[in-house]
Amino acid sequence: MGVASVVFFGVAGAAPLTVIIGSISAIYAIQGSTAVPVAYLVVAGILSLFTVGFVAMSRHIVNSGAFYSYISHGLGRMVGVGAAFVALPAYSLMQIGLFGLFGSAAAGILAEFGLEVSWYVCALVAWALVTVLGVLWVDLSGKVLAVLLIAEISIVLVYDLVMVANPAGGEVSFATLSPAPMVTPVVGSLLVLAIAGFVGFEATVVLSEEARDPKRTIARATHLAVLLAGLLCGLSAWAMSVATGPDRILAVAGENQTDLVFKLVGPHLPGILVDIGYVLFMTSVFAALLAFHAAVSRYQFSLGREGVLPSAWGYTHPRTGAPLLGSITQSVFALIVISAYAAAGAEPLLYLFAWLTTIGGLGVLILMWAASASVIAFFQQHRRGENAWRAYIAPFLAFLLLSIVLAATIIGFGDLLQVSDGSPFRWIFPVAYLGVAGLGVIWALIMRAVRPEVYAAIGRGADVHVPAAVENDFPPPLPPATPVGARGYHY
Repeated sequence: MGVASVVFFGVAGAAPLTVIIGSISAIYAIQGSTAVPVAYLVVAGILSLFTVGFVAMSRHIVNSGAFYSYISHGLGRMVGVGAAFVALPAYSLMQIGLFGLFGSAAAGILAEFGLEVSWYVCALVAWALVTVLGVLWVDLSGKVLAVLLIAEISIVLVYDLVMVANPAGGEVSFATLSPAPMVTPVVGSLLVLAIAGFVGFEATVVLSEEARDPKRTIARATHLAVLLAGLLCGLSAWAMSVATGPDRILAVAGENQTDLVFKLVGPHLPGILVDIGYVLFMTSVFAALLAFHAAVSRYQFSLGREGVLPSAWGYTHPRTGAPLLGSITQSVFALIVISAYAAAGAEPLLYLFAWLTTIGGLGVLILMWAASASVIAFFQQHRRGENAWRAYIAPFLAFLLLSIVLAATIIGFGDLLQVSDGSPFRWIFPVAYLGVAGLGVIWALIMRAVRPEVYAAIGRGADVHVPAAVENDFPPPLPPATPVGARGYHY
């Protein structure tokens, strides 16, 4: 995979059109602040700082385990396994939650054509497509994402241009780009909600072993994914305020919610372009489903290859090279969860999409925070030719800022889930992540005592030769990995 294909996976995970249509208007309405465009630009800056050290480390460690591998190298194997136990449920819940949004969006679009189909049936169609693409060639998924994202970005730019070209009162206002509204009590919530719109960009590093030139490709692709997602979201949030007027954006957003953009561009565009926007909103969600599926399956592959999970998870498809059991495991788990939600009659947008993606996003934020600390520790041991900015200054600033955002997220987590003050859901999920991380540390201690050769290979699996699965059985267990990591491994 080249830079473009990897960028498509990262931006697809962030799903900018989904954020622009589904999240930005809601943030305007719920938070009651006009600082939304600035919040996205500030978060893009924070994550750009994080990316500096993150991709610097990627030049020395090529491993599809990404956060797990980096944290293992920087903070130690026990903390690394704890991070892996956080990563698996976090990315899995992010992906499964998106089925709720896809099913609801697809059912709504079909209803416009007179077809009454339940969200569950629509979600099953998406599930089947993702399941098939998940075990095929990764560059095929990259091509699918490329087509979807080029169309998605194009329609976003068209909508933004239309909104700016038709300003309220006949004059383009830059008032919502002022940083002054950020100095308010809601700034923490704004940053938390904005950073959720970027979750998924880090999926670029999960593909490091499938990149043509990992040391250059992943660095460039990750930087581009952050900047592209940040600019699209910030520009679109500002364009909305231009079309309504800065003084009316909060009220108009409250009235229209996810239809805000379509209401603003509808009077100025042919109906077909508005309809295309609705369809691309649905395909944007599908692109994110595919990107997160790839991330989850590759995490499982990395852990299986290194013996943290059973070795069966460390084998690839004999022809396509895709992580086989990891992909199948995620597909089966997703089917069970969405079927359970459907059987319970739970509202898919709130309890499947909003809840699971928020819970999963918390886990990814925890991983980013730990990874920023691991970058500092990794280069503290040896700079490895990196300059002070990449090795120390940017990672330290990122760690400091992410610490603030993570603290604000945990404190206000109940508000993000929209539960009452006394609800146990305000604290149970942060505590649950602490619990699964603790289980990972305990498992690492057991491996150190019982299987020291496997423990020594934790986070260093990119040097291990991994055979493809045979037709009816798996080969013998993998040999232990040498505890070094620098060269990429190719299927």
